[in-house]
Amino acid sequence: MRRLPAGHAGRLLAVALAAILAGSSTAGCDAFPEHICGGGEYPVKQIGSATGRQCVPDDRDPPPGTVRYPAGKVPRTVGDKWDEHWSTTIFDANGNPVAEDPTVPPP
Repeated sequence: MRRLPAGHAGRLLAVALAAILAGSSTAGCDAFPEHICGGGEYPVKQIGSATGRQCVPDDRDPPPGTVRYPAGKVPRTVGDKWDEHWSTTIFDANGNPVAEDPTVPPP
């Protein structure tokens, strides 16, 4: 077996540890859920679409073609209870859920 020149073993070990740490840092993403909107914004649902949504500044009304989610049922983070619940639901112009989108498979 050939020996590595002095100093190479340490560098190789450092590279291996960096690779392990990089891999483990992505595995812990569930500990930091991704927010639907940034600070100072709220999500709105596109009328007539199961999947369409966008974020609106807190000091503005929903833009035309969108509605607010029902009070107390607003998705906050990707994959949370309300994000999953509304992911296949179509809203009418009054903000009422009217149908499930048959083209979107259930979560």
